[in-house]
Amino acid sequence: MKRFKPLVVILFLFLFPGNRSFAQSGKIDFNEFDLKNGLHVILHQNNSIPTVAVNVVYHVGSKNENADRTGFAHFFEHLMFEGSDNINRGQFFKYVQNAGGNNNASTSFDITQYYEVLPSNQLELGLWLESERMLHLKIDSIGIETQRKVVKEERKQSYENRPYGRWMLEVFANSFQKHPYQWTPIGEAQYIDKAKYSEFMDFYKQFYVPKNAVLVIAGDIQIDAAKNMVKKYFEDIPIGNETIFRPSVKEPEQTAEKRVTTYDKVQLPAVFYAYHVPASGTPDAYAMDMLQKYLSGGESSVLYKSIVDKQQLALEISAMSFTLEDAGLFITLGIANLGKTAEDLDKALNLEIETVKAGEISDRDFQKIKNQIENDFYSQNSTMRGIAYNLATYYTYFKNTNLINTEIEKYQKITKDDLKRVANQYLKPENRLVLYYLPQSSKK
Repeated sequence: MKRFKPLVVILFLFLFPGNRSFAQSGKIDFNEFDLKNGLHVILHQNNSIPTVAVNVVYHVGSKNENADRTGFAHFFEHLMFEGSDNINRGQFFKYVQNAGGNNNASTSFDITQYYEVLPSNQLELGLWLESERMLHLKIDSIGIETQRKVVKEERKQSYENRPYGRWMLEVFANSFQKHPYQWTPIGEAQYIDKAKYSEFMDFYKQFYVPKNAVLVIAGDIQIDAAKNMVKKYFEDIPIGNETIFRPSVKEPEQTAEKRVTTYDKVQLPAVFYAYHVPASGTPDAYAMDMLQKYLSGGESSVLYKSIVDKQQLALEISAMSFTLEDAGLFITLGIANLGKTAEDLDKALNLEIETVKAGEISDRDFQKIKNQIENDFYSQNSTMRGIAYNLATYYTYFKNTNLINTEIEKYQKITKDDLKRVANQYLKPENRLVLYYLPQSSKK
């Protein structure tokens, strides 16, 4: 299932696998097992190139936070690079770079992930670094104050000072009233400022423990040797005594269209539609992924050809399917052309969606969608880092690691009738938020 990893499109930043690519064909074999402390381990051996990816996914994202302490998961993404009892402050990156590798991390609504890509003879380094994070993380006033400044600056640069940068904050805050998806991973700066040392320690002890994590090693390894190395570094880490918090709240069904206007330092108006859709992994979520391709999968897509090319109402048009662990959003957006209004764009966008709901998808267009989906599916597994991440998330979300080989079959089962059905079921006015994102100068 195409999940928005730490987060999306033009106005939003996210990390996605991008190391040395290779020709991955056929089934992806893997070996998986659990340590006695609950850590789930997945190993994939591919000796075609002398590199290895180490990926740790913790099942904690912004939805696991309290409403008055948003941003904790993202804050820990940064804090966990500060150092440990055995790693000096700021040395995580240097260890990896000096070994000829690269590393990073990211946070989403549902998970936090860390990775290293290294020469295969440096696998033990990657495992040591991640075990230090899990067991000996250094949480002190220096690290906390340093990262408070870093996170606040990131929020300013990526959201507050970027054109249209607040769109995602506004869309999710106005689409969800009960579920914690109403706040995004960046969180609110004031809550990080208010948090005490003891709160950070409590969050670490609850979520960054073996039983809440998946460790994947993919690349130039020998299975037995890798198993022994994993046990050496992770087997003795305590399981943890805290109960993992999983939100159980269900977002109430939306029964009437909601319209909101926000103003920002932008030059052109933009319009966003946000529709509530089912959770990741459900049949209708797969259908919505395919519908997204039909609506905005390139310059030959329905919305682009009509609203950008033919009518010249928009500079940019897009649709994205936020298939999250719990019920998510299907978002369409447009940035108006010079001289065009939000009302012009709103009318045209609504008309195109209603036309799709009433019309039929041609066999040619449906085959193009299937080709795009298949290409995306296999491209995600074109690097060791991509394979490692996908193995980790398939297990984290669905406890079904073999979806890395079989999920494409779920897309292949979707029919043209399914696309029309889900369009009519979910892309209806009473199920959506309409957000006008307008220039500050137009505010009366």
